Amino acid sequence: MLAAWFGGRAWYFSPAFGEEDLAANFTAIRADGESFQLSDLKGQHVLLDFWGSWCGPCRRESPELVALNKTTQNQLTIVSIAIERDSSAWLRAITQDARDWPHQVMDQTGSLKFLGGEIASLYGVNQVPTNFLIDPDGKVIGVDIPPSEVERMLTQ
Repeated sequence: MLAAWFGGRAWYFSPAFGEEDLAANFTAIRADGESFQLSDLKGQHVLLDFWGSWCGPCRRESPELVALNKTTQNQLTIVSIAIERDSSAWLRAITQDARDWPHQVMDQTGSLKFLGGEIASLYGVNQVPTNFLIDPDGKVIGVDIPPSEVERMLTQ
């Protein structure tokens, strides 16, 4: 019974997209008010970073992402997707955590319990932090990779 519980839990929290899948395209409005589509970034490595201003582990991971952004600026574009109910906490967290890359978007949800934002649902995100590393052809090449490992993967 315990094995079934852990197996079910692992299945539930696994994102819908896995390695070798093509990344789903989406359109979003960045924090600076500009619209973009994920497909605009084709030809680049992209890290989709699902997080929340209310998520302790996400906030603790921010310094690693800031460092990753600085060391891989010519190799990687980070797209941070905050699953939030209101924009004020999100915008405050971006500033507090020095998340200064341009692709910051908010995925509005009515329930943080189910992470029901449109983009999170598209990717089957059931927990945060969750990330997807996408290659220049738009294929997912890694899921839930620690930021410390992303740079290594880019050089393989």
